[in-house]
Amino acid sequence: MAKVSQAHRLRDLLEDAIVEGRFLPGDRLDPDALALEYQCSRTPIREAIQQLAMSGMVQVVAKRGTFVTELSISELVERFEVMAQLEGLCGRLAARRINADELALLQDVHRACQAKVEAGDSNGYYYENSLFHQRIYEASHNQFLAQEAARLHAALQPYRRMQLQVRMRLESSFAEHDAIVAAIAAGEAQQAETLLRDHVMIQGERFNDLVASVQQLKRA
Repeated sequence: MAKVSQAHRLRDLLEDAIVEGRFLPGDRLDPDALALEYQCSRTPIREAIQQLAMSGMVQVVAKRGTFVTELSISELVERFEVMAQLEGLCGRLAARRINADELALLQDVHRACQAKVEAGDSNGYYYENSLFHQRIYEASHNQFLAQEAARLHAALQPYRRMQLQVRMRLESSFAEHDAIVAAIAAGEAQQAETLLRDHVMIQGERFNDLVASVQQLKRA
């Protein structure tokens, strides 16, 4: 099961608040007010803000504070396009290079994802889903690729989580995972690459859902 630190949970809460429009683009995040709201010390708040800054969700401006970053639809689409290619390459290399222990870890987190789907727990699935993708990055045995994929994955997490709220997306996401695990286990590099690229790519109805969600946030 995925272990989540307090700072990680706070980061997720702040991501949700940003994506849901409670903190709008350009808003300043006050660490003291956040520590009071979430009933914690400033230390995990600072750590959470640092993680958000690394992922590009917020910008830290010297002597002014931390501000929510604004991403346009075109910027989001560009990031998803790059993410899809990185994920596909990770899948291709993992299918060729994964060892028995790494495959067992991937299958373990895949079963954990299944349990969250059966429970209808989209938030729990979100955490396990992140670990699922991390296992594939690691199995690529390309440290630079794994680091870049993880960095961009973090930047897009709140928007990927938002998509898990769409009706039946949880089930379809897991079905896609199932095919990906099978391709990697069978050593089918081309199939694993194609499946992972399509799994991440924002197109068709998923693109329309993303546009509608972002527009709704802007109206709010």
